Amino acid sequence: MNMKNLIAAFCIAGISLGSAAMIAEAAGKPPAAAAPAKESKEAKKEAKKEAKADKKAGVVVGDKAPSFSLTSYDGKDVKLDELLKSNKAVVVQFFNPGCPYVKMHYENGVNTFNDLQKQYASKGVALVGINSGGAGNEGAGTEENKKAISSWRIEYPICPDLSGEVGRSFGAKNTPAMYIITADGKIAYAGAIDNNQGRDKKEAEVKSYVKTAIDEILASKPVTTATTAPYGCGIKYAKK
Repeated sequence: MNMKNLIAAFCIAGISLGSAAMIAEAAGKPPAAAAPAKESKEAKKEAKKEAKADKKAGVVVGDKAPSFSLTSYDGKDVKLDELLKSNKAVVVQFFNPGCPYVKMHYENGVNTFNDLQKQYASKGVALVGINSGGAGNEGAGTEENKKAISSWRIEYPICPDLSGEVGRSFGAKNTPAMYIITADGKIAYAGAIDNNQGRDKKEAEVKSYVKTAIDEILASKPVTTATTAPYGCGIKYAKK
């Protein structure tokens, strides 16, 4: 039956001309025509599900810290479990040498992290830097990191996490986001290094959340300010 006769048949059956034309047109298409729309809908659903999972990913204070085993830019093995065996606390700093909010803690006479390491290393506190930027993204190059480590005279290990697995397991969003892990392997602090995001506070007004938390941990006291909002550059994770 040709298209004209098919439409006429529908009209005799009481179906409107517009509807008949639509049905006839659909009849002439292969059944697979609807498949791409279905796939697209499922793909969107899957992407939404993944985004939701990423949003929920990470740790909060009181959680067991995600275990990690990395190799620093100077070739040394850095394992959280080993560090916890020999220290009272481990401070994790998410690092990016290209981020202005990281740079301001190492340049122009400011030595926030180096001073932290020097002050607490002998007291049983280890500091570890982790760069979770994906290959090709800002601050992720090996040479750039080695240059920064040398120029800024960083004496604690800085480790690449190119896959982003460690950063995602913590739920780290910014550099320099900070986490303090106690000897029992639990997160005792998560947030910003201090309250001086804009570098506009006088010295007497600056509060180092991390230093305060470390002092409380070493004194076997509960951490009074255990969570703050981290500031800095967004971590440029590798695409999954």
